[in-house]
Amino acid sequence: MKILAASIGNCVHVAGVHAFLDLARANGFETTYIGPGVPIQRLVSAIREQNPDLVALSYRLTPQSAQTLFGELKQEFAQDPSLRNRRFFFGGTPPVAEVATGSGLFEAVFDGSEPAEAVVSALKGLSAGGPIEKHIDDLVGRVQAASPVPLIRHHFGLPSLQETLEGARKIAQRGALDILSLAPDQNAQESFFKPEAMSSGLDGAGGVPVRKPDDLRGLFETTRCGNHPLLRCYSGTNDLIKWAEMLRETVNIAWGAVPLMWYSELDGRSKRPLRDAIAENQEAIRWYADKGIPVEVNESHQWALRRCGDTIELATAYIAAYNARKLGVKDYVCQFMFDTPKGISPSMDIAKMLAKLELVESLANGSFTVLRMVRTGLSSMSTDPNIAKGQMASSVFSAMTLRPHIVHVVGFSEADHAATADEVIESCEIARGAVHKALLGMPRPEHDPAVSARKAQLLDEARFLIDAVKRVGTTHPHDPLLSPDVLTAAVRGGLLDASDLRGGTVARGGVVTRIVGGACVIVDGASEAPIAEKDRVNKLAMSEDDLDMAEM
Repeated sequence: MKILAASIGNCVHVAGVHAFLDLARANGFETTYIGPGVPIQRLVSAIREQNPDLVALSYRLTPQSAQTLFGELKQEFAQDPSLRNRRFFFGGTPPVAEVATGSGLFEAVFDGSEPAEAVVSALKGLSAGGPIEKHIDDLVGRVQAASPVPLIRHHFGLPSLQETLEGARKIAQRGALDILSLAPDQNAQESFFKPEAMSSGLDGAGGVPVRKPDDLRGLFETTRCGNHPLLRCYSGTNDLIKWAEMLRETVNIAWGAVPLMWYSELDGRSKRPLRDAIAENQEAIRWYADKGIPVEVNESHQWALRRCGDTIELATAYIAAYNARKLGVKDYVCQFMFDTPKGISPSMDIAKMLAKLELVESLANGSFTVLRMVRTGLSSMSTDPNIAKGQMASSVFSAMTLRPHIVHVVGFSEADHAATADEVIESCEIARGAVHKALLGMPRPEHDPAVSARKAQLLDEARFLIDAVKRVGTTHPHDPLLSPDVLTAAVRGGLLDASDLRGGTVARGGVVTRIVGGACVIVDGASEAPIAEKDRVNKLAMSEDDLDMAEM
């Protein structure tokens, strides 16, 4: 596709038009710039000579003089209608852009406030101002259209349904994000299909009080404006398949997010016994897979949030992805939660995430693809909004090392209160700034000896632990990593454990973790000395009737 560009009239400002052309070339378009201060007659001659597919014009002076130039261009069109047989874009200051929009000459008008991905979408014929059929309504399609720019996601849910509806519409109209994650309150997550079990005093706690399918349909319909963001929603902590069916019918859910071992007696978010929860969660994953809906198994960061240590976090990430592939998932959304637990250093965080990426992507094949989604860990963020903005931006920038397909933005206000619509918009714009800075070129941390050494150590330890979990299943006739019985035994036996699970009914809570050299490691409770994973596992194997790991 050929693009012809010019700064027209007496305008000699060229930075904006060249930025546009740089973006166009990066996305495979052939471009020609015929210069600044180009009279309309010369522009028309160039269009006839070069016959471009798209004409991009820039003007950054007064709206009044722009109006005169647009009038001249309209006269040329009237004399030779064939000049209109191509696309026309315009870029200028906001006042001039307003005049350009009113002229009716241009398919797309930019005033400099748009994110780069909006420009790319317009180039590819996916303009937010276009008809609804031009908006891609599936996750993989949007990822491919936006590449190499990641999609922006943020969750949103206020204690009032009406406030949430109004805020969601404002976010969509602004085009602030690509994926809006709806956050139902805890009453809905746990008891949507058993309303008699809800406590009215807890309505709105943790999110929007969704009480009927039409509430979700209303949220979908109110966001069919602006850039028509994809919608997704927290899964229920009970009745997961019923939730999945409802979300597919009401919000055309972009992907399903289901844990493997959580929302159970392990974390108390439901009363399901662990073994039963694993089996039901697997059925929910299979349901999404059968419907061709992408799936995220939000598992490993749940362990990390409870201070499991880096090695256990990696092992559970692999086990979750393994289950997804075995259960038929084709497009797997893998979440990488940075800054978790609080105190981990950026270099050791990146080492951990590079190791996690290698483990999970080792499962990829022609029928199982991995979509990388990065996010900031909320537990690391300050309640001071100014400090939190800096933490969020630096975290997003570091996470761009993974070349993510999706950036899950955690609003700067979230450590203090649920983000309002304006705070969601501001947070997403800050994140976009970090993303676009990173896209100019990132350093290669894998060439840092400390990062490489930690990554190699973590891969060795995680693979050893994964093999230990498999060994638990030697008496089971089927795939051990897919077995609810084996996974439950691995938790009860202490192979999969976290210090903050102490005092629960199913996990041992026997590990002690500390930040050592910037990494989260398991240490001896008495001496505080780090414990190698092989030594930790061997100490759990006290007899032949137990795990008997000593031979490994």
